[in-house]
Amino acid sequence: MILKIIKYPNKILISPSQRVKVLDEKIKKLILDMTETMSVNKGCGLAAPQVGINLRLAVVDLAGQLITLINPEIVKTSKETEVMEEGCLSLPEVEAKVKRLTWVEVKYLNAEGKEINFKAEGILARIIQHEVDHLNGKLILDRINFFTRYKLIKKLTKTI
Repeated sequence: MILKIIKYPNKILISPSQRVKVLDEKIKKLILDMTETMSVNKGCGLAAPQVGINLRLAVVDLAGQLITLINPEIVKTSKETEVMEEGCLSLPEVEAKVKRLTWVEVKYLNAEGKEINFKAEGILARIIQHEVDHLNGKLILDRINFFTRYKLIKKLTKTI
């Protein structure tokens, strides 16, 4: 089922998400629905708050490699950073240059409930950081300079 994407300035987008306590059929259905919603909207990542659900759950699709992140935690990071353009399904028509770590080690449960710990690099590291930001109540707007943020918020609120 295609879910509705929550748009800025909805408050759920800036609220920290709660941990998933039980990996039941309801959560498995949500994972499928989020994956389908991400695909239809041509996204490479989608966090549960972006579909109105305050849970630490995200899905990622990098060139057909589907990853489900349940209760993800970034446990190690690079010191190096790089700046690249990012967009967000919850911020339509907005792109911003965002500084991110070049690699992260992330620990999470997959869709089968198995604990995974791996090092993500490059674009995958960027996507994971973006989705974990959503789960922590942060948007790309929080990662850019004040002047750019002001201009983008003005643009976003004109379309509401």
